[in-house]
Amino acid sequence: MKIETLQEMKKDGKLTFLMKGTNEVFANTIRRLIIEEVPTLAVEDIEIKENGSALFDEMLGLRLGLLPIKTDLKSYRLPENEAEVTEKSARCTLQIKLKSSKKGDVLASEAESSDPKCIFVHEDMPIVRLLAKQKLDVTMTAVMGQGKEHVKWAPGWAFYRKAGSIKVGKVDVDALAKINSDGVFKISNGKVTVDEDKVYQSYLLEQYDALEGIDVSYSDDIVFNLESWGQLSTKEILSQSAEILINKVEEMEKLI
Repeated sequence: MKIETLQEMKKDGKLTFLMKGTNEVFANTIRRLIIEEVPTLAVEDIEIKENGSALFDEMLGLRLGLLPIKTDLKSYRLPENEAEVTEKSARCTLQIKLKSSKKGDVLASEAESSDPKCIFVHEDMPIVRLLAKQKLDVTMTAVMGQGKEHVKWAPGWAFYRKAGSIKVGKVDVDALAKINSDGVFKISNGKVTVDEDKVYQSYLLEQYDALEGIDVSYSDDIVFNLESWGQLSTKEILSQSAEILINKVEEMEKLI
């Protein structure tokens, strides 16, 4: 199998790459491992000492639970049993405190983590709004977990599709221009050319194929898209999913 990077946007946590010499079964295996088994930190237990905001405690807890937390896989691991969670083991849990009494939005950046490396990803994200004389005092316990238990532990989103290619014949230029919103086709003086670099990113291939004079075909290569929610980098997510797959294969070999 060969992998070729098509587009990487590190600031946005997005990666698109081409998989050659494999099939959809393998691509889907990686997709499921990413979404379901790559571990991250997420708020699981909350002690609300004071909540004078308009949000009910349950709604406040929901918002805090879904805030992605930067995760250090070298320092944290999945809990081996419930005792490690209840006893708040430093290897699989993280303590975060949030206290505010000022009027206005309470931001994620105001939370104090026991580990400076592991903080809320989006520091400017508003959690709740306080009015005058209202207070918020919350202690959170974040736990390592997996997306198969709850989506809040999923590190991102992954999907794939077959790589397409386009051939252009005699086409209605005006009709094409109306749907050419992703810039796959360059139209100049009535002539149409294809921007090959944008074909991989296009989600309009079926619409283009429906036009007379345009032929869209698909190869066995796979375009894989990965978007990180911010807990881990795309490289960490892929490396971790590969490691999990290798461990599963080795375990199966022992059972056989």
